[in-house]
Amino acid sequence: MASFPSPGRPSLRRRDEQGVAFPSPLVMLSVIAVAMASITFFATRDEAPTERRVDTATIASADQTPSAEPTPSATPKPKPEPLVKRGEVYVEVFNNSGIKGLAAGTAAKATQVGWAVVGEDNWYGVIPTTTVYYPPRLKAAGKQLALDLGIKRTAPAVGVMKRDRLTVILTTDAPS
Repeated sequence: MASFPSPGRPSLRRRDEQGVAFPSPLVMLSVIAVAMASITFFATRDEAPTERRVDTATIASADQTPSAEPTPSATPKPKPEPLVKRGEVYVEVFNNSGIKGLAAGTAAKATQVGWAVVGEDNWYGVIPTTTVYYPPRLKAAGKQLALDLGIKRTAPAVGVMKRDRLTVILTTDAPS
């Protein structure tokens, strides 16, 4: 039997309460983070990538600059230990040109100099010029590999490049 409220008796049914539900702090922080990431993306997308050319002629001439103080020729200086241990750094070489065997030849040259070449293949994508890409911790090694191979351009690793090795991408301007 259904009971209906009488005028003097309170209703047993629930009332529909409508109001504003505020999102939790986590949702609010997520929305703010996405908004900030979008703003950052749009603000920095037109900036030129940071890259630097390594010119072997400039480095060679800097080494031959005469010093103001005469150096005694009787006491030879001990050779400092190299900062980069070539055999301990992995290198991958990719061909981004139509020149057959370019990656294999460059990989062989790097191996002869002492680098640990672990792979060679074709690279699919657009690379403006022959480049040695390096992860942040291997920056000095990337510069050394570029000097060893006669490559003028180095840049930080991007995209799908592995972060535990140097990546050489060769184009039609690769040194022979």
